Amino acid sequence: MSGPPAGTAADETPGARLRAGALAGIPFGIASFALATSFGVVAHDAGISGVAATVMSAIVFAGASQFATIAIIVSGGSLGAAIVTTALVNSRFLPMGVAFAPAFTGGRLKRALQGQAIVDASWGLAARGDGTFDRWLLFGSTAVQYGTWVAGTAAGAFGGSLLGDTDRFGFDAIYPAFFLALLIGELRHGRALGVAALGAAIALVLVPFAPVGLPVLLASLAALVGLHWRRDA
Repeated sequence: MSGPPAGTAADETPGARLRAGALAGIPFGIASFALATSFGVVAHDAGISGVAATVMSAIVFAGASQFATIAIIVSGGSLGAAIVTTALVNSRFLPMGVAFAPAFTGGRLKRALQGQAIVDASWGLAARGDGTFDRWLLFGSTAVQYGTWVAGTAAGAFGGSLLGDTDRFGFDAIYPAFFLALLIGELRHGRALGVAALGAAIALVLVPFAPVGLPVLLASLAALVGLHWRRDA
């Protein structure tokens, strides 16, 4: 399959495609700010300073893993369990990065730095539909989302002290709802539902006696079963 025809975004200058990516990323940036604000509030309620929460968002820039880390720490889990969980949650970026790699340029270090711009929404926006990707669209859309994610975290983390008891606003329910939304998005066929059920069963069996964080880690092994089923399909 050939690439985009002449006159499309692929033929525009890098600056034009960068601006196009930024414009396409605005709706996701707005959603990112709202979610990051809730993360900042939850982090504040967990006893994490506003500076630490904001720095975490600036370095990690991954909502699912950040919520998971806070959930494990609040529940009394170890830092090691939180780190491993974060790595597992973010492991989806490995195949995404492999698919995007041909679009990057330069040496290994430069390509690795460019790969840090890969996030879910930007990856989808940058896909051309023929198996190739536009790195400038990726950079533009991610820049918007990164800025709103860090700003939203700071707003929630530093504003949490002004809100007082934030539980009355429902912030404590946002990250479980966030994970539920991710799960619902993946339940498109029977195999995914089976893997989700297996993971839930593993976690439920282990929760009564296993250390905090360990049930989540072991439940993720159900994904290996799903991978095996996909290979056999």
